[in-house]
Amino acid sequence: MKKSYVLIDYENVQPASLAALEGEPFHVLVFVGASQAKVTFELVSVLQRMGERAEYIKATGSGRNAVDFHIAYYMGQIAAREADAAFYLVSKDTGFDPLLQHLRDRKITAQRVKSVADLPLAKAATSRAGAERASSAKAAASKPAPDPASLVIAKLVHGRAARPRTVKTLTSAIHSLFQRKLPEAEVAAIIAELARRGIIVVNQSRISYAPPGAH
Repeated sequence: MKKSYVLIDYENVQPASLAALEGEPFHVLVFVGASQAKVTFELVSVLQRMGERAEYIKATGSGRNAVDFHIAYYMGQIAAREADAAFYLVSKDTGFDPLLQHLRDRKITAQRVKSVADLPLAKAATSRAGAERASSAKAAASKPAPDPASLVIAKLVHGRAARPRTVKTLTSAIHSLFQRKLPEAEVAAIIAELARRGIIVVNQSRISYAPPGAH
């Protein structure tokens, strides 16, 4: 299987997170300058979880282009042993572009991006996640809302609160449940539906409830 290598010029770009790379088939090489003493916890934690698919390479010299030469060396070394490898360099340094163009001329996939978020597979993963969230939201929106009578049964009949024992208190409880947004006629219709389903028995102004499992 074709390997995709992500080479991060950490001296030039310090990604806030590498989470987008963790679930994708990337092999990550982070090139750190000789004078750089710190890397972020977020980056380290992801690289540790990636195991053998990730490593740090610290420049051994502090010259102006020390990290750049290290990146070029490792890229050439990998290309020599893996002819079908793909390279994605995370750097804002345009000085790499002639090298990457040379690789492309030799039919080697090589691309520079300014941030991890611009990586093709990372963008695809983000798009998938967005599509999944949109699909979930659509499914939730299309799911039919329970009818008012069922809500009353769940909250007032089978809920933990004390059951209303009169038509007046049940009417008041239903109004409260629906934040007084239902007209009186609809509240009366809900009470009638409860009686029709055998949930309650209305005797003049008094209400009794069917035993559990009887409806």
